[in-house]
Amino acid sequence: MSFAIRGEILGVWTEQFSLTNAQVGAVSGAAFWGFLLSMVFGGPLCDVVGMGRLLTLAFVGHVAGTILTILAGGYWSLFASTLLVGMGNGLVEAACNPLVATLYPENKTAKLNLFHVWFPGGIVIGGLTAYLLQGMGMSWQVKIASMLIPAAIYGVMFFGMKFPPTERVASGVSTAQMFKAAMRPLFLVMAFCMLLTAATELGTNQWIAELLSGIGVSGILILCWINGLMALGRMFAGPVVHRLAPAGMLLFSAVFSALGLIWLSRSSGPASFAAATLFAVGICYFWPTMLGFVAEYVPRSGALGLAIMGGIGAGSTAIAQPFLGWVYDQQLAEHLPAGATVDGLRGAAPGSAEAAVWAQIQAAAGSGALATMAVLPVILIVCFTGLYLWQRGKSPERLRA
Repeated sequence: MSFAIRGEILGVWTEQFSLTNAQVGAVSGAAFWGFLLSMVFGGPLCDVVGMGRLLTLAFVGHVAGTILTILAGGYWSLFASTLLVGMGNGLVEAACNPLVATLYPENKTAKLNLFHVWFPGGIVIGGLTAYLLQGMGMSWQVKIASMLIPAAIYGVMFFGMKFPPTERVASGVSTAQMFKAAMRPLFLVMAFCMLLTAATELGTNQWIAELLSGIGVSGILILCWINGLMALGRMFAGPVVHRLAPAGMLLFSAVFSALGLIWLSRSSGPASFAAATLFAVGICYFWPTMLGFVAEYVPRSGALGLAIMGGIGAGSTAIAQPFLGWVYDQQLAEHLPAGATVDGLRGAAPGSAEAAVWAQIQAAAGSGALATMAVLPVILIVCFTGLYLWQRGKSPERLRA
């Protein structure tokens, strides 16, 4: 929900706090820096402090960060409060990824996909909530406050719950062996690929409502459409895993992500939903399948390995946010008519000639930014083709009989 609502109000923050798109991108990226911090510290400590304590800290981060965002008065307060929300997100991931791998040691990739249904599922809920509240004339603060509802629900659900030891601990794999596994060449290759898969999926999705704001359809509804399809895809990931195996799924995802981004950068109006469908099919399996691959083929890396992967993905997305904002700024400046300014056109009255010009400029700039991001999945096609050929016929490693 935080991802969708934040994406829907990026433009509002730009205007209200007189920020550039690069600055707003940095605020948005703070959520992923917070995520990275939690994964770096929470992942290695998961076996020591326990999953329950990590989830308690996540609850504190979510509630405190949401309240502070509502009270924010400028760039740094937005940055700090968004960082806190991101830390809550990262602690959930640091605790629950190893929990799922522990509960389902024979079916990790499919179950991690099923667990991650509710990242895009939450984006759909958050996006529709923001869209409805916007239609009711509510402020951005009210939209942010709606996130306190699910935070309260999961806080009550987890209170007093008991958690098992992780698979790595239960199997007798030592901490030294865990760190050694995280230095294997296969793990390092997957870590590099995580940089690109996360930026392709999350970097683009966080900005997509804004980048598509001038194409004649609602950008937030396209975001909801993409993530609704992602949720459905992850819900039925089991048969896909069985047929393609994790490496095949990742190659499939890279191809469709590249095609979807290229088409999306050239589409407008209702055709954008068709392009968004292709993109959604592509990015659907990226994050959970990357985690599932590591959990299955480098299981001795344990909670640390999953935390490193999640942390790298978060760090990559944090870098992608201001970069994509900077690209968007450059594209806007490139398409401005002589003598016009971004600030002058952005505040044009709805229905005016200036507003029509601004919509055209936004559409062209968004197209250029999306085309730039399409380079990433093209690189991934090469990487995952090699991975697929190398892993073909190899079975996952089992820690427990």
